[in-house]
Amino acid sequence: MKAVEFIVPPAYEGASLKGFLRGCAGCSARLLTAAKRLPDGLSRNGEEATARTALSAGDVVRLVIEPSPCAAEPVPLPLSVLWEDASLLVAEKPSAMPMYPCPGHDRDSLANAVCWYLSQNGEMPEYHPVYRLDRDTTGLVVLAKDSFAASRLAGAVEKEYRALCGGALTGEGTIDAPIGLLPGRRIQRCVRPDGERAVTHWRSLAVFGGYSLLSFRLETGRTHQIRVHMASIGHPLLGDDMYGGSLALLPRQALHCAAVSFSHPVTRGRVSLFSSLPPDMAALVSPNCG
Repeated sequence: MKAVEFIVPPAYEGASLKGFLRGCAGCSARLLTAAKRLPDGLSRNGEEATARTALSAGDVVRLVIEPSPCAAEPVPLPLSVLWEDASLLVAEKPSAMPMYPCPGHDRDSLANAVCWYLSQNGEMPEYHPVYRLDRDTTGLVVLAKDSFAASRLAGAVEKEYRALCGGALTGEGTIDAPIGLLPGRRIQRCVRPDGERAVTHWRSLAVFGGYSLLSFRLETGRTHQIRVHMASIGHPLLGDDMYGGSLALLPRQALHCAAVSFSHPVTRGRVSLFSSLPPDMAALVSPNCG
């Protein structure tokens, strides 16, 4: 069984173990309930405890996490791991790789690769992506190795995307336009008044012959958000033929998750990572812009 440990800060002197785990540690009610059913699922200073156990500053609280192994078949695929510890793994996803097995990609997904990697390292093959990238989008993916880390990081990872968009864009701006399904389609989205609110902040990094390199930060995480918003203002991503992008220079959407930053779910330390543009995008920009 996997477990995480926390040191009780002075602010939680006299608090119950449940109050500390739900408050300071950010443990969900579901995880706490599951831990109470496990042998020695909750302990204080190495001794079995209950949810009502009173704590003192400096106590070491241990929470056992019920395993939830991934059902994806472990497959020996190349995997670029940028950062890793007992709770998390940050990998660089290439293009043409889906997040999960799907028709036509039963054994070449990121889930297959991560399950193999963890199994070879003697770890439980758990796979909890904190967010998803489209199949042809490249870049950093933060993956939790247990359900506690996954729940703590949900919606808490700051991301910067970079993309090559058609046309010349300078300066910066914000697109605040609701997104919903395109009528008659199951996957393709569009800007529509009755869609869900979506906010995209963009900043131009460089302008080339007929296209621009942009940086994006999102307030919301709608499906295809950057792709839909840029197409809606007449600057679709290069290679994104679903939304009107030209295939002349790239055969896939030129979108890359370039940076992530988050507070570690256990240590609370700040983790910040950067990924350079992949070769196909880097070849279209100045070496100083990647």
